[in-house]
Amino acid sequence: MPAVRERPLSPHLTIWRWGPHMLVSILHRVTGGALTIAGLAALTWWLLSAAKGGTAYEDFSKAASHWAGLVVLIGLTWAFFQHLFSGIRHLLMDTGMNFELKSNKTGAVATIVASLICTAAVWVFALGVVK
Repeated sequence: MPAVRERPLSPHLTIWRWGPHMLVSILHRVTGGALTIAGLAALTWWLLSAAKGGTAYEDFSKAASHWAGLVVLIGLTWAFFQHLFSGIRHLLMDTGMNFELKSNKTGAVATIVASLICTAAVWVFALGVVK
């Protein structure tokens, strides 16, 4: 009877050294889910309130301009930009670029920084801080 060879085990997450490239990969999945669920809910609420007329749209505007509504909208804006820049990073990696560890980590950090800068720029403009 042949000897039973033990199969190698997959490396557990605890042996990996965490880095920005791993964070961006996880954030890509999380932001995609958040945009799908929360973004679609906010978009649907906005469209329905616009279709129903004045009172419904006032209710939506009041909720969206409340501090909690602004937190949700700013979060969705950040999720959009993070998902966008992370998707561009993954697209570039699909072409064979950025597989070296240093450039991979630099690209990952760049997606986080770019998403924060773009989110801040959109909301500075949207809130009328800069005219």
